[in-house]
Amino acid sequence: MSFPGWLPILLGFLTAVGPSTTDMYLPAFPAIEAAFHSPPGSAQLTLAAWFAGLAIGQITQGTLSDRFGRKRPLMVATAVYTLACLGCSLAPSIQWLAAFRALSAIGASAGMVIPRAMVRDLAEGHAAAVLLSRLSLVMGAAPILAPTVGSAVLAFADWRGIFWILTAYGAICWVLVIVLLPDTLPEERRIRLRFGEQLARYKTILRERGFLTHAAMGGFATFAFFAYLGGSSPVFIQGFGLTPAQYALIFGANSFGLICCAQLNPLLLRRYGHSAVLRGVGRVHLCATAVLAVIAFAGLHHLPLVIAPLIVAISCMGMLNPNTIVGALARHQQHAGSASSVMGTGQYLLGAVSGLLVGLATDGTPRGMAALMLIGSLGMAVADAQRPRA
Repeated sequence: MSFPGWLPILLGFLTAVGPSTTDMYLPAFPAIEAAFHSPPGSAQLTLAAWFAGLAIGQITQGTLSDRFGRKRPLMVATAVYTLACLGCSLAPSIQWLAAFRALSAIGASAGMVIPRAMVRDLAEGHAAAVLLSRLSLVMGAAPILAPTVGSAVLAFADWRGIFWILTAYGAICWVLVIVLLPDTLPEERRIRLRFGEQLARYKTILRERGFLTHAAMGGFATFAFFAYLGGSSPVFIQGFGLTPAQYALIFGANSFGLICCAQLNPLLLRRYGHSAVLRGVGRVHLCATAVLAVIAFAGLHHLPLVIAPLIVAISCMGMLNPNTIVGALARHQQHAGSASSVMGTGQYLLGAVSGLLVGLATDGTPRGMAALMLIGSLGMAVADAQRPRA
């Protein structure tokens, strides 16, 4: 199916709602805790609430998009996201902030599930991986820009200003979906299923070994990545004493590495194939997280030593994300939305667990973050060992 050249940019802009909303307020964790007189580590609970909301939202958004098309669910979801971000900006307590974060995540989940299903509508195999890599280039700008914007806002306003910006972002997305987004799922391919039939479809998806192993790899990679997202702010701002702006620079360097790997991915796929690339990048990720854990638990808390393996591990996500998605959805064209939502739900459930654990493990050192990243990488290696080889 042909599509306009600007469509990957628009899909990337919509998908970037998730990482932008995740990352923009990370430099504000200490400020949020101070504003609400909450103990250290409590701000991570709002991040865990966000991940839990993503898990809840993703299990429904894919099914809705298979039933009603891709455009209408996105219109409703972006409106919910925008209103919930407005609630975050006005939250009177950290509990209300967590509640509005969960609601905004339910809305944002459509922008993370439905564009992946649209890619599957438009392309498959190598072409889909290339399209996802292009989408990752646009989406990857969000983790670079978001913490920088967040730290800039903190220089002249309080943390609530970050959520006012996210409210405006949501409103822009809502307008773009209405005005520009085409619906890539024609009426004749839409699926009308009863609740029991949908459950049976989920069971069918979960029984397919290729889906299960690729989704597990993506889930454990997400577990490791969210340990970094939740743990990096306390480690670098409170542990190493960096300013929010300096933290944003480190975060941006990691995100730049992720983008570079996402763009290298199509070249490696053409030369080595999907299975070999995924196996190789998984092993590199495992080595990087193992080195980080050794440094952390040996007490070698020197900034360059911590940053170096961290950049390698986070950069690997630029290849892990598109390749696990393509592998999981390869045999599910007829219900790509449902398969995408099942995969996303698993990822963000693991992300919510990771966010809770890293909050409990916060002690001003890299130990908790490093240990959880290594656990995620080991889980990914186990899933890779069970993956069917192409």
